[in-house]
Amino acid sequence: MQQEFQRIYQVSRQKPFPPLAERKQSLEQLKKMILDNEQAIIKAIDQDFSGRAEFETQLAEIYPSIKAIKHAKKKMSSWMKPEKRAMSLWFQPASAKVIYQPLGVAGIIVPWNYPLYMAIGPLTCALSAGNCVMLKMSEFTPNFSQLFADLVAQYLPEGLVRVVNGGPEIGAEFLQLNFDHILFTGSSRVGKMVMKAASDNLTSVTLELGGKSPTIIDADFPIKTAAERIIFGKLLNSGQTCLAPDYVFLPKGKEQEFVDACKTVAQKFYPQWNAKHYTAINSPKQFERQEAMLQDAIDKGAEIVYLNNSANEKNDGRKMSPTIVLQTSQNMQLRQDEIFGPVLPVVSYKNLDEVIDYVNANPRPLALYFFSYNKKNIQRMLSETVSGGVTINDVILHVSQETLPFGGVGNSGMGHYHGFEGFKTFSKAKSVFKQSRFAGTKLMYPPYSNLAKRLYKLMRGH
Repeated sequence: MQQEFQRIYQVSRQKPFPPLAERKQSLEQLKKMILDNEQAIIKAIDQDFSGRAEFETQLAEIYPSIKAIKHAKKKMSSWMKPEKRAMSLWFQPASAKVIYQPLGVAGIIVPWNYPLYMAIGPLTCALSAGNCVMLKMSEFTPNFSQLFADLVAQYLPEGLVRVVNGGPEIGAEFLQLNFDHILFTGSSRVGKMVMKAASDNLTSVTLELGGKSPTIIDADFPIKTAAERIIFGKLLNSGQTCLAPDYVFLPKGKEQEFVDACKTVAQKFYPQWNAKHYTAINSPKQFERQEAMLQDAIDKGAEIVYLNNSANEKNDGRKMSPTIVLQTSQNMQLRQDEIFGPVLPVVSYKNLDEVIDYVNANPRPLALYFFSYNKKNIQRMLSETVSGGVTINDVILHVSQETLPFGGVGNSGMGHYHGFEGFKTFSKAKSVFKQSRFAGTKLMYPPYSNLAKRLYKLMRGH
């Protein structure tokens, strides 16, 4: 792996600022790679999950990948232009600008839940910024990971992008490489390990982690509308989404109305919960984790409501029934850990003050969702809580906007990517000051004259 890194490192140093046309060609090849092999990609991911609907992969992986590439190609020329910056009166007629220069070699660590999009999104940003890239794919999606490695080798130059596959030992070796920047998507626990390893080489990092994204329904918001949007976002990829609604704050007294609405929606979306178009849990280990969380909640007094089957019906092929959990308490595992599955705890509340206090007393989430038509309450939620991003009156959709930065805060991550913010993440914003031939700074040279002292007083002001 070290030899492969050195090869790509040398390419990055030999071409420290690839021209616009070359960057666009790389992105065009990336797009062609996806479109030429769409069915093969869908099949590989379906095999890795032991069941994922074709349209779900198209909607949640193919489409956003192509959209990100198109956006970068369209905007790249303007992103690459030097930015003129204002010059202080006392240094005129000098000029200042910022040049965005490629960092060099970027290391991208890809998770298993959206293996195509979580590879293509940061890869697009890194290539648009002019970098070479190495990607470590997930060992939990072996079919897709191998396919992706083969396709990258076929469609992109060897010295531009390299794909690495393997288990934890390969991941550890990957982190020892002297990258110019690392972008990791995954759990907070592993994120800490990535950051610690990167510190040995003083490598900067972008960490896209997760956490418990709260979903809050305001007192006057229609429960039916909220339930429909929440259930769609929660059950996309069977809840295996870092931005999935993790738990719901519900006005006290509306629990049964919410449960009934969720049942109606879930049975409309998935008439047979074990049918092909409902995604399976990725691995036996993840499936067992979901069941253990539910059992822990039951043992501690929670009420379990299965939206599409009875409690006695056997889960089939790791396809887990969508579940609402009522009467939850803070000591339950599903109230403490990120769920990452089709289980939705409900927390009843009396007023927004207690909701805001709860959110602020816990680690800052990757996303916050607020269902409200009350402008005052919306403003309160935006200004009095901190999260990576917010969607109002829906869930997840802020991540689909290429013009918005995507990233966590605190325990849910650091740094941003997507669109221009992704271009900047993989670039060095280099400051350039150009002195004029008519520079007046010599008036301040020593020995310091009375004129210099008078100029200082003018510059300082009062």
